[in-house]
Amino acid sequence: MEMEQFSYDNKIVKRFAYATIIWGITGMLVGLIAALQLAFPEFFNDYLGFSFLSFGRIRPLHTNAVIFAFVGNGKFMGVYYSLQRLLKSRMWSDKLSNINFWGWQFIIVCAVLTLPFGITTSKEYAELEWWIDILIAIMWVVFGWNMFATILKRRVQHLYVAIWFYIATFVTVAILHIFNSFELPVSFFKSYSWYAGVQDALVQWWYGHNAVAFFLTTPYLGLMYYFVPKAAQRPVYSYRLSIIHFWALIFIYIWAGPHHLLYSSLPDWAQSLGVVFSVMLIAPSWGGMLNGLLTLRGAWDRVRDDVMLKFMVVALTCYGMATFEGPMLSLKNVNMISHFTDWTIAHVHVGGLGWNGMMTFGLLYWLFPKMFRTELYSKKMANQHFWIATLGIILYAIPMYIAGFMQGLMWQDFNPDGTLVNTDFLDTVTALRPFFLLRSLGGLLFLSGAVMMFYNLVKTSRRGAFQDNEPAQAPALVQVKAHKGEGFHRLLERRPVQFMILSIIAVAIGGIVEIIPTMLVKSNIKTISSVQPYTPLELEGRDIYIREGCYNCHSQMIRPLRFETVRYGEYSKAGEFVYDHPFQWGSKRTGPDLAREGGVRNNKWHYEHMIRPKDVSTGSIMPAYTWLREDDLDVSLLEKKIRAMQKLGVPYPDGYDQKAKADLDKQAYEIAADIVANMEKEVLENVDQKALVKEIQAKEITALIAYLQRLGTDIKKEKK
Repeated sequence: MEMEQFSYDNKIVKRFAYATIIWGITGMLVGLIAALQLAFPEFFNDYLGFSFLSFGRIRPLHTNAVIFAFVGNGKFMGVYYSLQRLLKSRMWSDKLSNINFWGWQFIIVCAVLTLPFGITTSKEYAELEWWIDILIAIMWVVFGWNMFATILKRRVQHLYVAIWFYIATFVTVAILHIFNSFELPVSFFKSYSWYAGVQDALVQWWYGHNAVAFFLTTPYLGLMYYFVPKAAQRPVYSYRLSIIHFWALIFIYIWAGPHHLLYSSLPDWAQSLGVVFSVMLIAPSWGGMLNGLLTLRGAWDRVRDDVMLKFMVVALTCYGMATFEGPMLSLKNVNMISHFTDWTIAHVHVGGLGWNGMMTFGLLYWLFPKMFRTELYSKKMANQHFWIATLGIILYAIPMYIAGFMQGLMWQDFNPDGTLVNTDFLDTVTALRPFFLLRSLGGLLFLSGAVMMFYNLVKTSRRGAFQDNEPAQAPALVQVKAHKGEGFHRLLERRPVQFMILSIIAVAIGGIVEIIPTMLVKSNIKTISSVQPYTPLELEGRDIYIREGCYNCHSQMIRPLRFETVRYGEYSKAGEFVYDHPFQWGSKRTGPDLAREGGVRNNKWHYEHMIRPKDVSTGSIMPAYTWLREDDLDVSLLEKKIRAMQKLGVPYPDGYDQKAKADLDKQAYEIAADIVANMEKEVLENVDQKALVKEIQAKEITALIAYLQRLGTDIKKEKK
């Protein structure tokens, strides 16, 4: 049979490899800073009190950098390397490969230049503004187009299991990203979610959970199915298990998003579906883990000597731990303890550091010697990195597990007379400070290991000779007709278009069943007559709340649980959030829930608390938002915001955009006057009080106070 000569494009793999390392170290460094802000709040939040370095600003920068920059580039690196070799074909277009690379790096730079400055949509893992979302969609299509065109021109008849996961990743992430990113732009840097309240929450966590599934998990499972057998020099343990693993995983995973919203205002039927499918999810997840680990049977001597396989074994073990814990956390009696606590943080980082991080490190250690045609510069240093990273994961996760258990149990602790033991939320905050310190140490170790790896791989590249175009040969593809006795799946593996269509159907079913009824059936979201749209000042204050990332530490969702209602007040109802674009339920309580904050404290208290929180609330680790007192409130977009809200169905009167500024000024004056009236006499000595009122009236802090004082008051009116 005549062999065709061609070459593999290693240059694109090298580019993504270096981007993976650089952005990985950057994302981990930002995460370490965020961890240190909780461990040493006085230093990082007060002495270095820059607005763009506050916890609420850099926490989403950390998650985006790790997910889309570190793991995203790592995924592209592994896919571009393995896909060419599995298909015995160069990528269809080098130009599209390079557009994918430079376009993705541009998107990451846009995130770096927007998130720290408060330009955010506030939707977890989807914080980037509307025009960046469009860029992401374009780059994702470029990647998918190039990948699928390469599949169509392949020289191998059957699609190997890794490619199944690559196809599912492409189609599902596209669906998730597009539907979750429906936004109404107000300006280049501001938009509002098309969805509101409960509907927005469901779509967000349908996306959020499955972004973890189909951006962080399925592509890395595909990489596992290629690189583990390659490194172990053994075939995959079970082809049949691979089939079951793939189809069961992509069908079941998409249903599990509502388990992030248990005991919330989401309809019970949707919560129950999320729980059922989350529990079912353990079967295919562990099937994949076992398929990977059992591939190493008879190759344990290689594991001992091959650092790449060591990283892979820990990665698969962490994947198994995380995918066992996920279904467990979806059980309502467990979720009652874990939700809003650091238990969730531990769970996420077992997956992020252990599964994605260790897998990526293993891939890099395997790829660099191959591409640069040399030995690894220092196997000893690589082994040291392995143990440092493993210890870092342990030191990160275990303190956060303990902290999570403590939080959940302390919140629920009652005295014999039925009163709460820890009446002050800060009791839990002060109890957790030692664990925040240990978490920071674990993060420092993990980051140090990554820096060691960078040095090792750079030295490896300098001692080798990189080959841009790696020569290869393979026979031309010969189409083989179906024959009697051939299984359906073997036939399907020769038909990539049909395979992709079936994958779309498998992942679309769950989303259709969960989302469409919530959108279209009005009885799922019962309205409350007393709930009214936000005033112009409150709307501006809400936007500041979102800009500062307050949702990262505060929830606005009181669950129908006794310890919650005793602490915060009446539980939250779906009708409260019909004008919330986007929703602000939160996913973590580093500070108390704010759903019923309105009217609990006076305006002066909020004013002082924003400026010097640690003096007002002893033990607080909240940043001091001094710039809110200094920066004038920008109302240049107010009219556009009102009109945008009207388009989204918020019932402002016709022509209200022209009257909104006057209402804003009136409410701001009332709040500012109240603040000054409650100031101490010593402060007001030799001060022009009218001028002070006018000054405070014009500041951002006044708008934020207006929003906080509004929260929950509509329900209190209904109750009266």
